[in-house]
Amino acid sequence: MKWYQLNERELMDKLSTNQVKGITDDIAAARLKKFGLNQLNQKQRSSLLFLFLKQFQDFMVLVLLAATLLSGLLGEYVDAIAIIVIVLMNSILGFFQEQKAEKSLAKLKELSAPVAHVLRSGEWKAIPSTDVVVGDIIKLSSGDRIVADMRIINERSLEIEESALTGESVPVNKTANKIDEDHIEFADQHNMAYMGTLVTKGSGLAVVVATGMETVMGQIADLLVNTKAQPTPLERRLESLGKILIVIALFLTAMVVAVGIWQGHPLYDMFLSGISLAVAAIPEGLPAIVTVALSLGVQRMIKKKAIVRKLSAVETLGNTTVICSDKTGTLTENKMTVKQLYTNHQLMEVTGDGHELKGNFYVNQQKTQHRLIKEALLYGMLCSHASIKKQKNKWVMDGDPTEIALLVAAHKANLNEQSLQSYRIIDEIAFDSDRKRMTVIVEDDSKRRFAITKGAPDVLLPRTNYILDEQGRRPITSKDSNKINQQIDDMAANALRTIAICIKPLSTESLRNHQSIENNLTFVGLAGIIDPPRKEVKQAIKACKDAGIKTVMITGDHAKTATAIAKQLHLINKEDAVLTGFQLNQMSDQALSEKIDDIYVFARVTPTHKLRIVQALQQKGHIVAMTGDGVNDAPALKASDIGISMGIAGTDVAKEASSLVLLDDNFITIEAAIKEGRNIYENIRKFIRYLLASNVGEILVMLFAIMLSYPLPLIPVQILWVNLVTDGLPAMALGLDQPEKNVMKMPPRPVKEGIFSRGLGVKILTRGFMIGLVTLFAFMTAYQNDPLHLTYARTIAFTTLVMAQLIHVFDCRSERSVFARNPFQNLYLIIAVISSIALLLVVIYYPPLQIIFETLPIRLNDLIYVISMAAIPTVLFGFIPTKK
Repeated sequence: MKWYQLNERELMDKLSTNQVKGITDDIAAARLKKFGLNQLNQKQRSSLLFLFLKQFQDFMVLVLLAATLLSGLLGEYVDAIAIIVIVLMNSILGFFQEQKAEKSLAKLKELSAPVAHVLRSGEWKAIPSTDVVVGDIIKLSSGDRIVADMRIINERSLEIEESALTGESVPVNKTANKIDEDHIEFADQHNMAYMGTLVTKGSGLAVVVATGMETVMGQIADLLVNTKAQPTPLERRLESLGKILIVIALFLTAMVVAVGIWQGHPLYDMFLSGISLAVAAIPEGLPAIVTVALSLGVQRMIKKKAIVRKLSAVETLGNTTVICSDKTGTLTENKMTVKQLYTNHQLMEVTGDGHELKGNFYVNQQKTQHRLIKEALLYGMLCSHASIKKQKNKWVMDGDPTEIALLVAAHKANLNEQSLQSYRIIDEIAFDSDRKRMTVIVEDDSKRRFAITKGAPDVLLPRTNYILDEQGRRPITSKDSNKINQQIDDMAANALRTIAICIKPLSTESLRNHQSIENNLTFVGLAGIIDPPRKEVKQAIKACKDAGIKTVMITGDHAKTATAIAKQLHLINKEDAVLTGFQLNQMSDQALSEKIDDIYVFARVTPTHKLRIVQALQQKGHIVAMTGDGVNDAPALKASDIGISMGIAGTDVAKEASSLVLLDDNFITIEAAIKEGRNIYENIRKFIRYLLASNVGEILVMLFAIMLSYPLPLIPVQILWVNLVTDGLPAMALGLDQPEKNVMKMPPRPVKEGIFSRGLGVKILTRGFMIGLVTLFAFMTAYQNDPLHLTYARTIAFTTLVMAQLIHVFDCRSERSVFARNPFQNLYLIIAVISSIALLLVVIYYPPLQIIFETLPIRLNDLIYVISMAAIPTVLFGFIPTKK
């Protein structure tokens, strides 16, 4: 039902209610029973036990648990306990992460007002907002939270702040008149009020037309419930990696067991060796190291004013191909600012953005201090309810955003509260949405009285008979009017909101006649006001463009305003790159998908539109980052690959639905986060390369030894020690590596790019093959020299493997060559390698650990030989550079 098109009588008939008496309690009870409580439904939440058990459904985890069971049955309790500890650590981390999620609807319910003032059987009653039904007459007052969707039937200077739904912070003037237009979005239905919004000024009466899930807020809640969060690229890649490793592990296990039995080895020994190889193939520490690397990235992000709510979001940012950004507060200051002033037929540019109280006035790039500037702004200060006060060495601003903008401009002209001491306001004709103007009657120290009127130029100019210039007050001519109208058009073309300021000297007689006061006015000037772009955003958008990332503006504001801001930010250079919500409604999903890559600005959009835009981009293969601050943004935030909410202006609902919260609400922070995300992904590739090359070396040394009929070079506990200790510390240090210089000059990674792309798989196999080969050669040499001392030969193999891996870790810092980067640049890596060497020496030379790990002290000449062999793989491949 298009309630905004009905007049008052039609409304009452349709809803079977009465403006004077409302509905009866019996009718209200029947409707409450039929339609349900006026509240938002909430999705049933999973139990804590279910959330915990859910962490064990990953395929790699299940295989590891199977290996744990087999190790326990075979008496290898050290192996079993170590694997269980790793699995539990990762499961607990995942459990706490999920427990904090999915609170959005609970926060939505908090926006509902607890009490509503309704008219029942001719009496006003305060009832719980949940008991409000369709047809109830509601009293609206300043400060009230709107309890349901309703049609306004009576208003007095009513303004409602709807940023929670539209994202726009400027309060909306409301009217009780019907609107004849067809197919207009809810943001343009100015005779409607919506659940969850806030009355900021005036009063009124309204009749409820929708409650609960039938409201606009309810529709958003429904979208939120039914919108599925997308798995991140990292999660998809690690899942793919896990499956590959499982297949390799099972294949190698079966192969070793079969070859060993064929060669006559005992079944028990071969089965135990097979499990050891399976454990070697699966990097048990990988999930933990990925979590640690992302956590360290989170800490760095906090320093860059971004809080990460979901660990994998850090990496996802680095994979982003499209940023869908809100306009107000993210690309702009979210502070209405006077940018142009027009007096005496001169256009002045006003410097100083946002709420800066310092700035200058320029005419043709020449600084000016024209008398009429101060005069116009003084009148703007007097005709205002806004205030600027200093509290605890900080300027605090309160009032309507437009009036605050005029006060800030006045301060730039060196006007302040003391400038008003010579004037006294003795009467006021309040602003009215129908009249579109406000008037105050002022008396100065000389007892002279005059009226100041400010408002919409199209309303005030027909009431103007005079104009103020340098010579004083004179009759306005048609030439004057044409110049003023041309200036109004020019300001509007630049998306400036225009306010006209007029005055009128008053006689005693005219004071008694309010209607005559706002006629026969003297035009003083025009103020052009806009929420300006942030200074640093243009460069941030360019940096994203250089990195192959498209920036799209999505806003609830009008197309003309959005287009002007987009042009200032060099986001667009042609009009056909803009699409409105009305045009979106006329397009099928297929048509939107075909056109979406050419659109850079979406204006006057609804929550459903935002969701469609995100999904259309995803269908085109994009990784989408979506910013937002209002309740209206929550479904799209959740559906996007990474939702980014605003920390200052953002609602709790938006924050809970997002993966990343910007503490400064600034687009440039997203650019910094993308750089961090790209570096984290490259670091993840580095330690995956390191871990898997090391594991390939372990597997091959075992496999080749069995195939050559040698004893096993490593025992299971040694393999596990290498995986958990020797591999773990350097891998974590790789997660702290600094980004390479060209990280923001590279295009985003292709969506379908595998973890082993760009030659990583070849590097892992070739380096792993050489590590396994030199380890096997060192073992065979030691064993052939003294076959009776198998334990010593195993110690040689163990030490060679560990040292080869610790030297190889420096090769992993660059995909070009080991010599491409300064090895001492990452001090964490140096410390990690030294620590791992110290732990290796303890295992070899400390008697109690020699018993557990079956090692013997290595002679000095053998130690030199081991280090020489271990260096061969890295030195050899260091002279074979590859392009990144």
